Amino acid sequence: MIDRDRLEAIVREAGRIALARWPGHGHALDSWEKQPGSPVCEADLAVDAFLKRELGALLPAAGWLSEETIDAPERLDGGLLWLVDPVDGTRDFIRGRAGWAVSVALINTGRPLLGMLCAPAQDQFWQAEAGRGAWRNGQRLAASTRQVLPGARVPAIALPKADADLVLVEQPNSIALRMAMVAADEADLVATLRWGYEWDIGAAALIAREAGAVVTDAFGQPLNFNKRDPRAFGVLVSSPGIHSAAVERLADRASELSG
Repeated sequence: MIDRDRLEAIVREAGRIALARWPGHGHALDSWEKQPGSPVCEADLAVDAFLKRELGALLPAAGWLSEETIDAPERLDGGLLWLVDPVDGTRDFIRGRAGWAVSVALINTGRPLLGMLCAPAQDQFWQAEAGRGAWRNGQRLAASTRQVLPGARVPAIALPKADADLVLVEQPNSIALRMAMVAADEADLVATLRWGYEWDIGAAALIAREAGAVVTDAFGQPLNFNKRDPRAFGVLVSSPGIHSAAVERLADRASELSG
């Protein structure tokens, strides 16, 4: 159906376009806020334009949903969709930190079929195909197999007192890379308790799932993609052995914060 080698080449080139503008290599960068607390920079727009053109040529039948493009309702008309975050982790990107990635997923009838993350500042390329596994830099991934919640590794800056029994590990700004850490057995649990968009998690959700992790919303419900409202409340990614305990621990907080 699709030339996967060509897709990988496109996503890698998108990573190079972003890296060429990354302040971590000393490049000057224009950035601003789309709205308070929501930064964007010239790299977001350059990568978005490149991917829209190249992915559209690669698979013209697929719709398009990206953080940096005005949503168009015709994406709902077909079963295929390109789901794109041109720079996931823009705050790290702007600050010259390495915790960002280009995220591309191909959605088929509401489920990720292919997912790729290009994190060139970390020299990492992640990919997965539904039913066929997940890889980082050519190495097959096997997710965390932790069985008990206390002591679980969580990529975060700080934890509330209620979670003092968890263990902090380094947190990239990119939620996609945090989810991928569970896929690589570098973390046991990632959870957010806020409304988020499909483009943040589409590729990483497939990578984590294909590596053996459980991926749901904050309430433990399955994630669906290419919805009319492209949001979900939270994401919860963990080893299978601690997922139910994590859902239970977060249930009251999730209910309160979701409204």
